[in-house]
Amino acid sequence: MVATSNYGGGGGPEWPTTRAFAVQILTGRWFMVFATTLIMSAAGATYMFGLYSPEIKSSLGYDQTTLNLLSFFKDLGSNVGVLSGLVNEVTPPWVVLSIGSVLNFFGYLMIWLAVSKKISKPQVWHMCLYICVGANSQTFANTGALVTAVKNFPESRGAVLGLLKGFVGLSGAIITQIYHAVYGNDPKALILLIGWLPAAISFAFLRTIRIMKVVRIAHELKVFYRFLYISLGLAGFLMVVIILQRQMSFSRAEFGVSAATVLVLLFLPVAVVIKEEINFIRKKKQEYLDINSENSLKILTEKPPPPSPVRATTTAPPPPEIQEMSCWNPKSIFGPPERGDDYTILQALFSLDMLILFFATICGVGGTLTAIDNLGQIGSSLGYPKNSISTFVSLVSIWNYLGRVVAGFVSEHFLKKYKFPRPLMLTLTLVISCIGHLLIAFDVPNGLYVASVIIGFCFGAQWPLLFAIISELFGLKYYSTLYNFGAVASPVGLYLLNVRVAGHLYDREAEKQLRALGRVRRPGEELDCNGVECFKLAFIIITGVTVFGAIVSLLLVIRTRKFYKSDIYKKFRPEEADMAVVVAAGDGSNDHQVPK
Repeated sequence: MVATSNYGGGGGPEWPTTRAFAVQILTGRWFMVFATTLIMSAAGATYMFGLYSPEIKSSLGYDQTTLNLLSFFKDLGSNVGVLSGLVNEVTPPWVVLSIGSVLNFFGYLMIWLAVSKKISKPQVWHMCLYICVGANSQTFANTGALVTAVKNFPESRGAVLGLLKGFVGLSGAIITQIYHAVYGNDPKALILLIGWLPAAISFAFLRTIRIMKVVRIAHELKVFYRFLYISLGLAGFLMVVIILQRQMSFSRAEFGVSAATVLVLLFLPVAVVIKEEINFIRKKKQEYLDINSENSLKILTEKPPPPSPVRATTTAPPPPEIQEMSCWNPKSIFGPPERGDDYTILQALFSLDMLILFFATICGVGGTLTAIDNLGQIGSSLGYPKNSISTFVSLVSIWNYLGRVVAGFVSEHFLKKYKFPRPLMLTLTLVISCIGHLLIAFDVPNGLYVASVIIGFCFGAQWPLLFAIISELFGLKYYSTLYNFGAVASPVGLYLLNVRVAGHLYDREAEKQLRALGRVRRPGEELDCNGVECFKLAFIIITGVTVFGAIVSLLLVIRTRKFYKSDIYKKFRPEEADMAVVVAAGDGSNDHQVPK
């Protein structure tokens, strides 16, 4: 909605009142983008498990096996989001965000009550259920906010995915700074914080996050770049602060200063939002003046056109052969539309393109996530000091963020300017990740530092590429469900490569070293392995699997090369005759159009 305007005196629309301008900002599409960045900034509680898991272990008397079981259910909940996708197909985004908020608060509140001894000690399966429910709320936040943003900006979907996934990558570091500033160093309080903070943010923006009319904005991508630059500043600040905090002991006041700076950087995009709304008002005023000038000239120079005959028009029903078939009809499932059109859920799931993409992601994400989850153990086995292991974790976190935003924005730029297919960029990412795996396998001197950078970057880069490819090949109609189906590749790959390969080979080598010392493993004794052989074979296998995944993804590149050479966003662009300023009076959103 354009704020209240007055056309009296022929001078064009007046500047809106302060209240009207505030309403215009809060109901605009750019404020919606800002709201999604805040929701994503609090949607990464699952990345902070290492900070509060020791408190769970000590308070409830768990052994390491039980704690690993909790970790598995955490990963299961955070990656299996098909339910949130299905809910989003039939309800507006505010319903999905509301459900996610309730699940988040319930899951982590119950964990906090158990750890703080405010309820009787729950059984292990109860704790597994609580953490799975709490972690599953992350999929509702992603679906309600991120998927909605992609649908509102379909021509900049790569930038949207890269930006918002980047904020998810930073969320652990953001919440950590706020936690230390508010609660000091109380792990129990951290559990409570990640229970109420994400829920409160989602509830605050329930009316803001909504599906809006798709319109063309000439400088749309430039605005997303401004959001990107601010997020880069936030990531740089967090990296510096993390390094300083590991080198010296921060006081409560110093944590307060760092948290306040983080909050300022988080809310800085509001300035971008305000600037865009001011530019919109100016553009409306100028267009009004231009139209008035043209109309005045036409009245003086042209004769009135003859009245055109009015013809009655009727809309015939579509022919039977093009009417939508039931999604359960085999002809419908195995007779999908053209790439880029809206597939049904079953058409997409049974598509060869989806199977190729899913398999390649299992290989790529499974390998990089195995390296990330075992980074501390890898560093210990290879003889790195403890402070270096902390540095590896920080490097992975920051480069994970950079991988997400770079993959999103660079792939969008290359696609629009050079028709560079996104599946090919995914293939290159898989190939590059192999360098990191080989550095670990052969213990190159100081190679773990470089491997942390490469693996963190490649792990982050795969997500926006995966989700953008799904939206481009199979359409946006059922994107909520297909988006979450793509995420299932993560736990599948992690189980196969981490549990069945890396974990099994590590334990086998550790037992071999015990036997070499003439010892037998006692029941319940933790297995420790030292030396390059602990992970060498595992990461050689992971490298081979990743290479095979890259070869498989090349099949998708070949199959989609013609599609990506075409104008894949053409259907989102209206005819030139309709390119005008659009004011949606119903929902109050300034859905303006500007011809490119």
